[in-house]
Amino acid sequence: MAFDGTWKIDRNENYEKFMEKMGINVVKRKLASHDNLKLIITQEGNKFTVKESSTFRNIEVVFELGVTFSYSLADGTELTGTWSLEGNKLVGKFKRVDNGNELNTVREITGGEMVQTYVYEGVEAKRIFKKE
Repeated sequence: MAFDGTWKIDRNENYEKFMEKMGINVVKRKLASHDNLKLIITQEGNKFTVKESSTFRNIEVVFELGVTFSYSLADGTELTGTWSLEGNKLVGKFKRVDNGNELNTVREITGGEMVQTYVYEGVEAKRIFKKE
């Protein structure tokens, strides 16, 4: 699968505004903008393993396509939702546990980069990763 591999954050687009809309305080937003995030993604059939390592934490997230699971963002925001494969895109549909608001995300490979797009309450942001 095209997502397999090690991906290192290269740049962000509108990420600060997105985090502000999510309710993340200014100090955490500044730190998160420079978190040196690295993702190691492996896929076996419908099962994905994503190892996240950053300035703030190192975690492993395992999920199956179409199966609801829980996930915590680095700031502690709890989410539940699913990932699905739509064509060549991984599409995540999540709800915040605290307020029920939707957070949607899409991962796609474009021009050798992995672009992760987030949409929350009408604010869109992108995090662009390069393969290591």
